[in-house]
Amino acid sequence: MATDYDSPRKTDDDINEDSLQELQARRADKAASIIDEDLDAGEVAELPGADLSNEELTFRVVPRQADEFTCTRCFLVHHRSQLATEKNGQPICRECAA
Repeated sequence: MATDYDSPRKTDDDINEDSLQELQARRADKAASIIDEDLDAGEVAELPGADLSNEELTFRVVPRQADEFTCTRCFLVHHRSQLATEKNGQPICRECAA
């Protein structure tokens, strides 16, 4: 976004003179526009004021495949290519081994 450096800027006196209603309106606008989009798989964004009490989530759970393993440290299912080592017969993924 381009900045117009020739436009008049607000001074400290101008900032202090903003009305309370104007400041509250700005805060409400900013709060309404902020949505956390960093959602994990299966999570649903909760919208402000939305009634989701009658909604039901359904999704298919896939069992661990033959080429996958469960890390004994983080308990996540990984592909065999992520296997770093096995201690006492227990598989450990690359992230936990690092």
